[in-house]
Amino acid sequence: MFKLYSSLILVAFIALFSCQPNRVESYAMRLKPGMDLKQEMAQFVKKRELQSASISTCVGSLRELKIRPANQKELLHLKGHFEIVSLSGTFADKGEHIHISVSDSTGYTIGGHLVDGNLIYTTAEIVFLNNTNIEFTREIDPETTYYELKVN
Repeated sequence: MFKLYSSLILVAFIALFSCQPNRVESYAMRLKPGMDLKQEMAQFVKKRELQSASISTCVGSLRELKIRPANQKELLHLKGHFEIVSLSGTFADKGEHIHISVSDSTGYTIGGHLVDGNLIYTTAEIVFLNNTNIEFTREIDPETTYYELKVN
């Protein structure tokens, strides 16, 4: 029994110390009225050559909302005042994959895949995380037929 426990402890010790620590850098930006949310984020990530960026948090508002709802080909385009209640996604070599949820003045919330054309109303405060020792790429997945995330 002692031999089994000592072997398990040794395996756990090796696993613990053989893992490479993940180094994460953070970046922040603020968008102003009229700016395009997706385009500005993509330019920010590209300009800084971030290889594995993700959106950590975002608060702000939109005056125009353009999304592709789940499993739909047609875009939804709404004008008004919307609070950004959630924004998440990843950026890789062949583009980004971002989802957004917004709420209107009544609290009605809607979300979907972020596309170009989401215009800032007052502000968008965005924090990105970039993992410096991994790289995000996108490859065609034979099952989904979409470019899907691959972590290197």
